[in-house]
Amino acid sequence: MTENEISYIIRKAIFNVYNGLGPGLPESIYHKILIYELEDLGLDVRSEVSIPLIYNEITFNCEFRIDILVENKVIVEVKSVKDLENIHFK
Repeated sequence: MTENEISYIIRKAIFNVYNGLGPGLPESIYHKILIYELEDLGLDVRSEVSIPLIYNEITFNCEFRIDILVENKVIVEVKSVKDLENIHFK
């Protein structure tokens, strides 16, 4: 499956979560329910995955975690905010 195909399924899951729960809940709730939805749609999902931080070809041992890794190809960072700001796109 390509990244575009995976992202299409992810968007469907996000839509389901948002319509099911509505706005205003803590990020941790959306995170847990999104994982449920993605797995229910048949995707391989890993949560809180540690990844190395590489800077100037040096690997730093930091606690850098991504929220959700789907099919070992697509990273999902869950946000629960009223409006997305520039900082959220990092």
